[in-house]
Amino acid sequence: MSSDETTTPRPTRLTAAAAVCAAEALALFAGGVWMLVMGLVGGPDSPTAAETGGVTLIVLGLIPLAAARGLLLRRSWSRGPAIITQLIALIPAWTLLRAEGSLIPLGMALAAVAVTGLVLLVNPTTAQALGIGAVSRD
Repeated sequence: MSSDETTTPRPTRLTAAAAVCAAEALALFAGGVWMLVMGLVGGPDSPTAAETGGVTLIVLGLIPLAAARGLLLRRSWSRGPAIITQLIALIPAWTLLRAEGSLIPLGMALAAVAVTGLVLLVNPTTAQALGIGAVSRD
């Protein structure tokens, strides 16, 4: 970390982007734990599929969690996984938006979170804080 990174405060947009990623990680962890519990005691149609899905969600939650930590620490590599997480979140959001009934508001919320995350991550202030696109002036 350069002395410039330690002396300048972290931009609010960068902190907000990290919070979005952390919230997505938490949601994936919660969904994974719920699927695991339902697979073990809830009696789903396929306990093995529920348990596998739960473990998968928990492991996938590590990606936005690592991205959130990297964003808070101003690591330039963290923007890539964070952007990919937002783009992937748009897939289930779109599916939920095309559903019926009470799933539509869930799709709207997920889409809003993903689009907010993308806007925060592609913001020039965020890129500058992460040292992306910095031009060296000799």
